[in-house]
Amino acid sequence: MNRDLFDFITASPTSFHAVSTISKRLTDAGFVPLSEGEIWKLNKGGKYYATRNYSSIIAFNVGNEISDFGFNITASHSDSPSFKLKEEPVLTSDQYTRLNTERYGGAILSTWFDRPLSIAGRVIVERDGRLESRLINIDRDLLIIPNVSIHFNRDLNSGYKYNEQVDTLPLLAQRVKPEALKKLIAEAADTETDNILSHELYLYCRSVPTVWGAENEFISAPRLDDLQCAFATLMGFINSENSRSVNVYCCFDNEEVGSQTKQGAASNFLADTLYRISNGLGYAKEEHLCALSRSFMLSADNAHALHPNHPELSDSVNRPVLNGGPAVKVNAAQSYATDAPASALFRLICKKADVPAQVFANRSDKRGGGTLGNIAAGSVSITMADIGLPQLAMHSAYETAGGKDTEYLVRASEKMYSVCIGDLML
Repeated sequence: MNRDLFDFITASPTSFHAVSTISKRLTDAGFVPLSEGEIWKLNKGGKYYATRNYSSIIAFNVGNEISDFGFNITASHSDSPSFKLKEEPVLTSDQYTRLNTERYGGAILSTWFDRPLSIAGRVIVERDGRLESRLINIDRDLLIIPNVSIHFNRDLNSGYKYNEQVDTLPLLAQRVKPEALKKLIAEAADTETDNILSHELYLYCRSVPTVWGAENEFISAPRLDDLQCAFATLMGFINSENSRSVNVYCCFDNEEVGSQTKQGAASNFLADTLYRISNGLGYAKEEHLCALSRSFMLSADNAHALHPNHPELSDSVNRPVLNGGPAVKVNAAQSYATDAPASALFRLICKKADVPAQVFANRSDKRGGGTLGNIAAGSVSITMADIGLPQLAMHSAYETAGGKDTEYLVRASEKMYSVCIGDLML
């Protein structure tokens, strides 16, 4: 299972690539693409998916016998902390060519130094007088952000504060080659440099995913947050069957920067898609609202595991561990959408799937972060549980998780997608 996860991560250096990878797996499983700009004609038993901005995707599988149906939903996100190239990214000085970047999301900056990096994303090109979007991945070790020698910075191990306009700029070339980047991008996009009108390009870590530990119990890879959950819920979605419900798989972009985009969890993408499903199957708005009342969503975004060197940072009891199964996230201030019925429902699903479940809560004297559930709840009011797979070094360029937990979430997702949620709810 983890080798398949590693292939998924390696094929997904950016959110655009993640959605492309997901789309291919769905197509291979018999799902039919839909366009948001066309009227949807849906059938019971049909399998469909739609994308927005090429970086978010929603897929759904309609049961053959739906009547008083509900939506069984998982949601994850396609983006990870990184560095985005500015529109004019080339900096030349002192015999070097560097790239002008800005931080995307809450990256642990120090983890990006002295690692092999490259560039991926999309470019917008002109072709025959029209715009065309093309994915690119310069699939080789291309860049490094070099650290300053300890001899030049004696404070480096004493809490050094990085300047993102100075310290985190990657080195591309020597002897000042201002056209080098344009040529590389054009070659990757199979076009001429003059045809490129704009781009959204990001640095990505090329460190190879690995299984490690005395008993091979750990995995490490770039972008585990949140591609591990995106992969596991996708596998559960594709592998499941449910004749009485509409199963829905979501993977949103821009969670790491707040989700307030047209393709983020705060957008109308999910709400509109659910309504279009009901409408496309011939159900009235009142029937659609009834379906929402019988629905359930798992917001799957990785959780903080108990740290081996700093156990004091975790709550004394609500502290998930690696290989202990998915963790239910709870918070009194509603940073997470989970309430008691949602928590109980997910625990019941895990019990039916023979999957262990854990709980995550922050220390009461530490401020926690939000995630997809409470953001999506603003536009779609249904029962939701925020969950996640425990991991270490969240937002590092190279993160660590439990080797068993991917399969645990696949099994839990598959079970959730196979039941009629209305039969289990209060």
